[in-house]
Amino acid sequence: MTDHEPNADPLFLGMDTGGTYTDAVLWSEGRGIVAKAKALTTRHDLSVGIGNSVDNVLAATGIAPSQIKLVSISTTLATNALVEGQGGRVGLVMIGFKPEDLARDGLAQALGSDPVIHCAGGHDVHGNAARLDLSELEASLPTLAREVSAFAVAAYFSTRNPAHEIAARDLIRTRTSLPVTASHELSSKLGGPRRALTTLLNARLVSMIDRLIAATEGFLSRRGIAAPLMVVRGDGALVTASFARTRPIETILSGPAASLVGARHMTGLANAVVSDIGGTTTDVAVLEGGRPRLDPDGATVGGYRTMVEAVAMRTFGLGGDSEVTLEEGGLEPALKLGPRRVVPLSLAGTQSPSVREHLDRQLRAPNPGRLDGRFAMRTGVPERLEAGLGAPEVKLFATIGSTPEPLDRLLTSNSQNATLGRLVARGLVHVCGFTPSDAAHVLGRQSNWNPETARMGAELFSRKRDGRGKPIAAGPEDISARVLEALTRRSAEVILETAFAEDGLDGAATVAHALVQRAVDGRSGIARLSVSLDRPVVGLGASAGLHYAKLEPLVGNACVLPQDADVANALGAVVGQVRVTAEANVGQPKEGLFRISAGETVRDFLSEEEALAAAEAEIRSLAAARALSAGTEDAEISVARELRTATIEGQRSFIEARLVATASGRPRIAQ
Repeated sequence: MTDHEPNADPLFLGMDTGGTYTDAVLWSEGRGIVAKAKALTTRHDLSVGIGNSVDNVLAATGIAPSQIKLVSISTTLATNALVEGQGGRVGLVMIGFKPEDLARDGLAQALGSDPVIHCAGGHDVHGNAARLDLSELEASLPTLAREVSAFAVAAYFSTRNPAHEIAARDLIRTRTSLPVTASHELSSKLGGPRRALTTLLNARLVSMIDRLIAATEGFLSRRGIAAPLMVVRGDGALVTASFARTRPIETILSGPAASLVGARHMTGLANAVVSDIGGTTTDVAVLEGGRPRLDPDGATVGGYRTMVEAVAMRTFGLGGDSEVTLEEGGLEPALKLGPRRVVPLSLAGTQSPSVREHLDRQLRAPNPGRLDGRFAMRTGVPERLEAGLGAPEVKLFATIGSTPEPLDRLLTSNSQNATLGRLVARGLVHVCGFTPSDAAHVLGRQSNWNPETARMGAELFSRKRDGRGKPIAAGPEDISARVLEALTRRSAEVILETAFAEDGLDGAATVAHALVQRAVDGRSGIARLSVSLDRPVVGLGASAGLHYAKLEPLVGNACVLPQDADVANALGAVVGQVRVTAEANVGQPKEGLFRISAGETVRDFLSEEEALAAAEAEIRSLAAARALSAGTEDAEISVARELRTATIEGQRSFIEARLVATASGRPRIAQ
């Protein structure tokens, strides 16, 4: 039977849109990976990178697009945006909260200079309402609609009664055409400021994920691929594209979650430390008993603890495209990698001939310049995302074009460095500079981009001065070897940090301890020290073979590099299941009255049994509807109950109950 026969095994198309590459695989249950391909991610127009990767994988097989029955995509775009501090400008609406609540859970830090509106209202723990006053929000909307790209609404105890969030959400939708996220739609957990933080980050990511999905849908339509489109969530589950559009925050750690599913599928290992190195980040998680562990406290990305249920993954700003800089101070300054991603000079040189000319000019100068080997260019995102820029940002942004401009010609004062940083943080500008990918090109270990501009960038970097005024390296090869060695060494640290954290220790502090550092380096004095993992490392990512080749002695265990390690995320995107949950809370606001809160439903009952039965029926219905919306028609639903009671003078007293319905099933495929 050939791929062209109508009864051939149905093919699934898996894609992963990363910070640097977009991967594609064709997979079937009977044949496994049929073909795989890569293309550069094109952030200004994601459909180009998606189209190139899919065209490449289709060309490798010659199959008809109509044979593809399911398309699924995982992405690191949301994760990368939070790690790099990027995203759209958001208007945060806080109902019933005090201004000082912004100082909790990192909310003020995440908000930055984005506007916040405080309104009276909210509810108590039993769902009883305070007086709602949205007049300040109403007055601000005409101005805010021009300055932000989305809104986030959080009300006090909205998980007990979402009525005030719904009122604010509906008002914003009526007066503006912008997306609105309400906190009760994302989490049913208590903890208002952290729920507000999660909602803020969700709103910030809406336009980014919307562009990804729209680009994918547009490409599939043009290629005649009429199959359902799924997106991988951060817990590894699949959901429909429309579901993911409204809850983009749930796609943080989507790529890493897919890589875990892919790692398990490729290696068969039940217990392992999985480390996935990409262009922007390294994602590390522990596989236990064949399943990734979910983080019960919510995913932490970019320093923010969210309420998103996701794999217990630690994400580090470390990858092939990490910015290489020198630590400040010291006679012999150490190399610093990341956390910011920059466009490698080898890639910039491939895309623009002027990069070589400016690097040559800088090399001819008698003395090294502070901004040598660094460029800036526009990312090409839609103009509406420029809303709310200050005068300095507008002025500098106007001078930056779509091709790389050298910073030594672009920046005229030190203060403009910070201005450029703000444009990068908004996702409007890319910085180009020297990276580990360039170092690999210099040493002949990578050859997909321009080795000449990589070498020129390495030579400029090697001319930087140490504390004694001497060049920091003998030449391009010397500095490049040190950069790659530093990346492998830092990779071992992040893997060990994750392992220590899983063991209940402070991972970062433990790895930084002098004894652990000595053990990893293999330096021994009178006391011999060693550190080792109890399970192998599975190395994933296109560059894992390069950067993890010398990893084993640093972590004290084997490093497994699967044959298809470069497309593990794309493979994981098509072998998962749809899984959604719905929760209900049953409380007792006063003796003899039982109140259920489930989704947007708040109802009272006169008996505990009646309330629990109604709560279970409600969440079964909610879970079934969400499962259908998420992309499966044959979901299995299970319900877990957690009752809190007390015995007072021999009498049982009901306190509270929490019910969770979980619906799961395989995604529907095209018939």
